[in-house]
Amino acid sequence: MPKIDESRPFLPVNIAVMTVSDTRTLADDRSGDALAERLTGTGHRLGARAIVKDDVAAIRAQVQAWIADPEIDVVLTTGGTGVTGRDVTPEAVEALFDKPIPGFGELFRQLSYAKVGTSTIQSRATGGVANGTYIFALPGSPSACRDAWDDILVFQLDNRHRPCNLVELMPRLREHQV
Repeated sequence: MPKIDESRPFLPVNIAVMTVSDTRTLADDRSGDALAERLTGTGHRLGARAIVKDDVAAIRAQVQAWIADPEIDVVLTTGGTGVTGRDVTPEAVEALFDKPIPGFGELFRQLSYAKVGTSTIQSRATGGVANGTYIFALPGSPSACRDAWDDILVFQLDNRHRPCNLVELMPRLREHQV
């Protein structure tokens, strides 16, 4: 049964949060706020925060800047994962992945199904590793961000989570890079 091993010290990671939106500002970014509050509330560090327009090049440029920054361990995006014409976050970030993490999107949709039913098929939440940095693209609703954090990421980004977690793999993410 999964659990937190309290005998291990917690290791905070640096997490960047990007909200993908043509209309949001930092003043009314409830999804970005939810993620920032949750990650800092559990002991992680908010390494950076940005709001980027629904544009593949703009999204990709910001993510590329963060994955090139050795101080950023994880990038969380919120917004742009639906199926409308302006929803381009998966196209922007998946092109950067060295390795996809298909289980993230699968698990997110499974958990979401219990809350929103078949509407979960409209989510293209995705995850992967690029340049030794984890990237998770979440839907734009505050409740979806809370669900992704509370039900998945809070555990996988905690090095004390057993039987395994993503943090303990961080030193090995760049093993084959020159």
